[in-house]
Amino acid sequence: MQEILHLLKEWLLEYGVFGLFFVSFADSSFFPIPPDLLLIPMGLADSDHVYWYAFLTTFASVIGAIFGWYIGLRVGRPVLRALFKEQQIMKVELYFQKLGPLAILISAFTPLPFKIFTILSGISKMKIQTVVLWATIGRGARFYFEAFLIHQLGNKAVPFIKDHFTALTIYMAIFIIIIFITTHYIKNRLN
Repeated sequence: MQEILHLLKEWLLEYGVFGLFFVSFADSSFFPIPPDLLLIPMGLADSDHVYWYAFLTTFASVIGAIFGWYIGLRVGRPVLRALFKEQQIMKVELYFQKLGPLAILISAFTPLPFKIFTILSGISKMKIQTVVLWATIGRGARFYFEAFLIHQLGNKAVPFIKDHFTALTIYMAIFIIIIFITTHYIKNRLN
């Protein structure tokens, strides 16, 4: 499987920004290859354009999130009904309606499979504006952070990202959850 992914990555790299755009779009809705696998080598090869690549990756990823939302809205529920009981689906929907924006934000920034959350957002009929907002913030933070590391560290960014990125995103996710809970608590106390 690793060999197939490597060959696919190399093939997509040959298409440059078009391959990056495709992977960024597809990763948010149906494809198993994260755009980081193209963004990082492209940024290292041309560090003068690394922030452009981060913008392109973010933009395409948000468009892909809209497509994932649409997939969930149109075909997600019938697929879920074939796999799960209606009561289980309604329970997940209830949680997603309460915590969906947080789930979109965290999955957009961390290594969690973002496409699952974009599709769930459509199934639970989350407002598309909410998906776009939190996907833009989460994906933008992730890809611009990688671009920043590439710009500052050059080739040393690769081992740093490989060794520390998951931990950094988990810490950031915990920080986001704390802010979300605190904000929610304060909002409820004021009402």
